[in-house]
Amino acid sequence: MTVVAAIDRSDRAAAVVTQAHRLGRAFDEPVEVVHVLTRDEFVSLERTNVSETGETVPVADVVEIAEEIAAEAIEDASVEATPVGLLGDPADEIVDYAEEADASYLVVAGRNRSPVGKALFGSVTQSVLLNASTPVVSLRGE
Repeated sequence: MTVVAAIDRSDRAAAVVTQAHRLGRAFDEPVEVVHVLTRDEFVSLERTNVSETGETVPVADVVEIAEEIAAEAIEDASVEATPVGLLGDPADEIVDYAEEADASYLVVAGRNRSPVGKALFGSVTQSVLLNASTPVVSLRGE
């Protein structure tokens, strides 16, 4: 089993990694830090690369970029963990990865939003909370 920390590019990423590390230490389990690049981000990278070089970006390179973002969060938290990069819908990829990894816990961070904001916009954290079969630890946004 493992503890999975799902991060984005926000300032909360290090706190998520730190909390996952605490759980990993408490239960003597490794920690894996996951960052998911969305298809929109992939398309943006693809357009930029094609216009600059005339070549497409291999999916493996995009996954590597996501892994590097996870590695930066690990470095910012100054803990030991394994970075994981994924591509796709963040909520779906996070839930699927946690299940495939047989995670004992999944750590995420939410954002404070108004009731109208919650109704109008989807939330990765909310979707993970509703769809994960793995216990989810959600850090409250500031």
